[in-house]
Amino acid sequence: MSSSSATATRILKRPESTVGLGIALMLFGDFLFASNDVLGKWLVATYSVGQLLLIRSLAALVVMAPMLLRTGLQPLIRLERPRTQVMRVVFATFEVLCFYWAVYYLPIADVMVFYLAAPIYVAALSPWMLGERVGWRRWTAILIGFCGVVVALRPSAETLSLASLISVAGSLTFALLVIQSRQLRATSDTALVFWQTVGALVAGLLMAPIGWVTPTPFDFGLLSLLGVVAMFAHICIVRSLKFAPAALLAPIHYTLLLWAILFGYIVFGDVPEPQMMVGAAIIIGAGLFIFVRERKTKGEVTLPADIV
Repeated sequence: MSSSSATATRILKRPESTVGLGIALMLFGDFLFASNDVLGKWLVATYSVGQLLLIRSLAALVVMAPMLLRTGLQPLIRLERPRTQVMRVVFATFEVLCFYWAVYYLPIADVMVFYLAAPIYVAALSPWMLGERVGWRRWTAILIGFCGVVVALRPSAETLSLASLISVAGSLTFALLVIQSRQLRATSDTALVFWQTVGALVAGLLMAPIGWVTPTPFDFGLLSLLGVVAMFAHICIVRSLKFAPAALLAPIHYTLLLWAILFGYIVFGDVPEPQMMVGAAIIIGAGLFIFVRERKTKGEVTLPADIV
């Protein structure tokens, strides 16, 4: 049996409920990330990126303690593909640094535009890094979805600034992070999130002393909440990638735009323009089309699969 036929057979055996669960987890994870993005932008106006990473990482590790006690140290030490694990930690740390640094200088909507390009990078790299095949229909839907992002959120006059370039770098790094999470399917969620948190903690320890500002008790609580929410969001995203194909889940990150519209209105009083709503409709339509195509191709054995 050829590799493509074997792959197609494995895809056909995947329960539809499993794919649906992956989509639900991705949606909820994106909601948590969007909430954290708004809170992080508010906090980084007062505290350094190093402080954010330090306190939020410590809080996340405290919350993870019961899980670590239950699983023991063995799953944290005996890891598959150690080199990929290390690279994933580096990429995860670099990505969060890029984001918080960028939102300090740019509106969160502008940064979101660059980050929502990540699904295109994932789809483009998936054939080489994951052995996936993304058909022309899905390629078209992904590109249309990105056009919707551009329609909804036009880049500001600072598009070519250093902060914008860092946003692009963060988006590319996030795409690699998504792909590597898929490559490490045999690694437990606890281990992935633990080492990712440790990486951010180390970066925070190195950077926090520079421009340290002692937080108020209230702000310390918010900084800690930042870590707790981020931890659960990471768990949702990592778990979703084990239930559904990366090329299917990646465009769902466009829902971050919907949360940006809602939170922008509630927190900052921003009223979305009609152009933004049109762009949001295009993005949602593209994401739904990709989901429908995935369900239809399950019954077509002759079509190559998307995930190995």
